[in-house]
Amino acid sequence: MTSGHTAALDDPVSESLRGHHAGLGRRLGRAATYLSEVATFSSVPADAEAADWADLARLLGRDAFADMFSCPAPPPPNWEPVFVLDGRQLIWSGGSRPDQARAGTGADVVELGADDVRQMLDLVAETRPGPFWARTHELGTYLGIRVGGRLVAMAGERLRPPGWTEISAVCTAPQARGQGHAARLVGALVTRILARNERPFMHVAETNSAAIALYERLGFVTRKRVTFRGFRTP
Repeated sequence: MTSGHTAALDDPVSESLRGHHAGLGRRLGRAATYLSEVATFSSVPADAEAADWADLARLLGRDAFADMFSCPAPPPPNWEPVFVLDGRQLIWSGGSRPDQARAGTGADVVELGADDVRQMLDLVAETRPGPFWARTHELGTYLGIRVGGRLVAMAGERLRPPGWTEISAVCTAPQARGQGHAARLVGALVTRILARNERPFMHVAETNSAAIALYERLGFVTRKRVTFRGFRTP
């Protein structure tokens, strides 16, 4: 298995839009952004100049939301701050495969697609795991667990910098928690990612101590602390 160079994780949005997700985004000069129904993530280089921010503004339009993810470059002063969130980036260190007890892919673990978007959006609205839009599922494989026909847990693939795949949208409905659904889904995704010679990584809010503890038990370790930031264009 290739280890994947960790430098690609320093700018995972731009690296994804330059490669695996090029067809799901738009680029102008050194600025890039996803199609709005796929994701709100945008990117400029860490050494961004005024021209780069101007290009991103042209891509997004006036009074548009720019989720800059963990980009450290400060925008022009007329870009309105929307949010700042401390978090961390985790990478897989659990070896060539996850604990098989936590990586089950039984009959109740199903692959989700376009026909499941309504249920996926409903679950996201109930659990608020992070940004998820009508076409976010096109970023990669999404897996779910249903109980009585209702989707109660989900996890999927998001950013795809070279050699890596991000696991994201990990969520479980309140009435279905405590049954190991999240661990099983994350384990199943880890297995799939490793099978194609890539390494899994994740992002999590610093305040989400329960999720951090779970991911560490599953075999993830902190690579670095990050700050997520969003702005509105002038």
